Amino acid sequence: MKQTIEIIIAPDGQSRIESHGFTGNDCRTASRFLEQALGKSTSEQLKPEFHQSPSEEKHLQEGR
Repeated sequence: MKQTIEIIIAPDGQSRIESHGFTGNDCRTASRFLEQALGKSTSEQLKPEFHQSPSEEKHLQEGR
């Protein structure tokens, strides 16, 4: 899966960062610079992919 980081800015100025295609802590590492630039984080929602190891992701992509 392609790795992307999406920044969503609502009309009221609230911003949200969503990472796609990352497993484990890689999403935090990849988006850290954006989080620092946008300011203090007020919440965090972890996707199921966060709890997967890179080897689990490979098996899912290969259909095993």
